[in-house]
Amino acid sequence: MLDKSPHPIDIYVGMRLRMRRTLRRISQERLGEELGVTFQQVQKYEKGTNRVSASRLYEIAQILEVPVSYFFDGADEGFSIAAGFAEDETSDELIDFLRSGDGMRLARSFQRIENPALKRSVVEHVEALATPA
Repeated sequence: MLDKSPHPIDIYVGMRLRMRRTLRRISQERLGEELGVTFQQVQKYEKGTNRVSASRLYEIAQILEVPVSYFFDGADEGFSIAAGFAEDETSDELIDFLRSGDGMRLARSFQRIENPALKRSVVEHVEALATPA
């Protein structure tokens, strides 16, 4: 019997697509219109339910103004994370956070940090601050 659950990389790419779309404040409807697909199809891409073809991913990258590689950045570490995001409330919480003023400011500022070591340091500091005493 074949396993019909989404592959972790499809979930991860979908998660990255959803985060970038949200950061750019583009609705699923608008992205779907620009791609010539329904918003439901965009939802399926974001959940990893439907795989995104290479040509479609290229179109999405152009619309969201990122290189195609953006969707795979961190995938090596993200497989286990992505698997938990498939139908998890955590992904909705993340999107809600990114829609908030502070979340958007933090995400945009963090995205502008170019030094990988500095990015890791920021993450470690935030995790330390968020850990209950």
